Amino acid sequence: MGENRTVGIGMDYSPTSKQAVRWVVDNLVDGGDRIVLIHVQSSKSDHAKKKLWEDTGSPLVPLEEFREMNLSKQYGLTPDPEVLDILDTVSRTKQVIVVSKIYWGDPREKICDAVDDLKLDCLVVGSRGLGALKRVLLGSVSNYVVTNASCPVTVVKGSSKA
Repeated sequence: MGENRTVGIGMDYSPTSKQAVRWVVDNLVDGGDRIVLIHVQSSKSDHAKKKLWEDTGSPLVPLEEFREMNLSKQYGLTPDPEVLDILDTVSRTKQVIVVSKIYWGDPREKICDAVDDLKLDCLVVGSRGLGALKRVLLGSVSNYVVTNASCPVTVVKGSSKA
């Protein structure tokens, strides 16, 4: 299909971000493509690596290291085993490269920053399905990213069975 692509996935381990991972794996990536899981931690979090990488985000963390490192201690993350298994499988079966990057701050801004920082060809995010009032009060990450990201964005909606 041509050149290898870099696909970003906004990841907070919510049900819709897990659906976004499944959607990317089933519909988007091919051999040689790269998936970057983009995690955004609160700027209030206080973990060892934040002091080093707060301005630029963490270095890219390969899937193998992501599985093995003590992420909750170093970055305040608790990866979901189901997501890791899905990514592990696509990495082996389709030869897709999987890495993670952790940022600190407002998820809306940091995900848009990541698009340029990581030179993403496209971005996939889950939609939490907030009601109209909550969306106005809290702001929707997916709405913001669709409007402001400098690459194509796909929003994966949650199933109505949730």
